[in-house]
Amino acid sequence: MDDGFRRAVRINPGARGPASSRTEIRDLVLSVIVLSVAMTMIYGRRMLLVDDRTLSFLLWIPICMALVTVSFVLHELGHRHMARRYGAWAEYRMFPMGLVLTLVISYFGILFAAPGAVMISGRIDDRQYGKVSAAGPAVNLVLAAVFMAVFHMTSGVVQLVAYLFASLNTYLALFNLLPIPPLDGSKIMRWSVPALFLMLVCAGCLLVLLSL
Repeated sequence: MDDGFRRAVRINPGARGPASSRTEIRDLVLSVIVLSVAMTMIYGRRMLLVDDRTLSFLLWIPICMALVTVSFVLHELGHRHMARRYGAWAEYRMFPMGLVLTLVISYFGILFAAPGAVMISGRIDDRQYGKVSAAGPAVNLVLAAVFMAVFHMTSGVVQLVAYLFASLNTYLALFNLLPIPPLDGSKIMRWSVPALFLMLVCAGCLLVLLSL
């Protein structure tokens, strides 16, 4: 998710370059940890690997951390990359309340994947901003399609991991494409309703394929 309010934040030296600031790295790491714990609480209860719940929880932590690192981080970096292409300052920032809500809501078996957003500062029109907003969900759609193909071509543990990657990326795409502020879908809709509709159709098709 990118921030719909284009908040003014302190610009770090070299922030427009390929490197991340220490603040961005810290916020990404904390967000990954919180999301990983939240997903472990959800998946660990649904799909126990062993009879011992404590051991099962510990086994799910590295699995969920890999899921989040690939799916969530690449989503945010997609926003950041597109914004920087338009010459804007862009970095990820965590939301403390978002982190708390992610943990609390996960206790009830629901993944609330909004621990932070990419902050953008610069002159960007609605068309450019719509493309910046679309970049994150587009990354998830591509990843979901790739892992969906792997899922149908493999079996065993590899198939299970591919299914988890495909389902998480499909969920992240659908969640962020909802046309509700401050989610990505609301900014994409201001730029192009057909583009938002097409992305929702793609996410819906992936969701259907997951259930087959």
